[in-house]
Amino acid sequence: MNEHVQTVSPDPLFDPLAPEFIRDPYPHYARLRTTDPVHLTPLGMFVASRHAEASLVLRDKRFGKDYVARTIRRYGPKIMDEPVFRSMSHWMLQQDPPDHTRLRGLVVKAFTARRVEDMRPRIQQIVDQTLDRVIPAGRMDLIEDFAFRLPVTIICDMLGIPEEHRGVFYASSRDGGRLLDPVQLTADEIKAANASNAMAQMYFQQLFELRRKQPGDDLTTQLVQAEEDGSKLSNEELTANIILLFGAGHETTVNLIGNGLLALHRNPDQLALLKADPGLITNAIEEFLRYDSSVQLSGRVALEDIDDLGGKKIPRGESVLCLLGSANHDPAVYPDRPDRLDIVRPNVKPLSFGGGIHFCLGAQLARIEAEVAISTLLRRLPQLRLDDAENPEWRPTFVLRGLKRLPASW
Repeated sequence: MNEHVQTVSPDPLFDPLAPEFIRDPYPHYARLRTTDPVHLTPLGMFVASRHAEASLVLRDKRFGKDYVARTIRRYGPKIMDEPVFRSMSHWMLQQDPPDHTRLRGLVVKAFTARRVEDMRPRIQQIVDQTLDRVIPAGRMDLIEDFAFRLPVTIICDMLGIPEEHRGVFYASSRDGGRLLDPVQLTADEIKAANASNAMAQMYFQQLFELRRKQPGDDLTTQLVQAEEDGSKLSNEELTANIILLFGAGHETTVNLIGNGLLALHRNPDQLALLKADPGLITNAIEEFLRYDSSVQLSGRVALEDIDDLGGKKIPRGESVLCLLGSANHDPAVYPDRPDRLDIVRPNVKPLSFGGGIHFCLGAQLARIEAEVAISTLLRRLPQLRLDDAENPEWRPTFVLRGLKRLPASW
């Protein structure tokens, strides 16, 4: 049990669900980096806010996930009786080797550079169809009507979810983000998460049966038939990882597109630059990832005593939360005004997709989806304006940073 008990100061250095933190975490990060770069929070977890420490923790084999032990430490011994936490314990994202290696090996083939690049025409088709549908109206919500539809359709394609079942996925609200936040869930939030997990399990069990009878050229069929080095997936692992792939396959990309469009419209000089030279889009996507990352945090656990991380001792079993959004703004790595959007910034290598063995499988797919979505929108709707770029409504989650809505007209 963590013995570090700190009295909560009236103004804690790290309070990730505070409305002002969610609205703009970057001034808070700057304070962390200069005041206490490896900060022990009142919740008993360390947060690493500089690029050097965050990058090291993500890649160093002395740190791992240790999900079950970490969750029990946080919630108490009965927490794994809750279905949603039991399901998450099977996610490859929460696993250490050898299970992580086995699970990732089963899906990695679907995300090779060649396969992802081959999806570009389909991505372009979905973006054009989406715009064809909304352009006559003269206005839309860029999140729900535009950013959301593309990655959900692509992940449904990849998982082989039949067309007639997709309505429910388009309609479902995106409320799973709180599960990942470094602040304990309330009993009501756990109950709601269990209910939505049960719904997802029920649907995917039916999909597995369908794919056993009618195999397709899709990821679900691959996983149902999965046999890597003689070890099949258990049914629990199968269900949990399909749920993970569905969520991860759209959540972060929706936010990348939304956050990128907001950043451009808040920086008209950069918007004009990109419109004048559409070839800058590839570098612009890297800068959007750096400037306002759709994933703000990635956590690890010390698997042994660490003598010195940014001047702190990290005892075995303690959590270190790597603040990716803060690392991406670290002047030690980005000396030229890191808080400014600059789509021609050289050598942008954001930590937004994590690092080490858990580097995001879908990183290249997310980049291509955002590239096609944003460049097509700017080309086809050059007169598009945001209704309110200054006070947009953010989702009340911290790890997954994104907008609730972003109304626009033309």
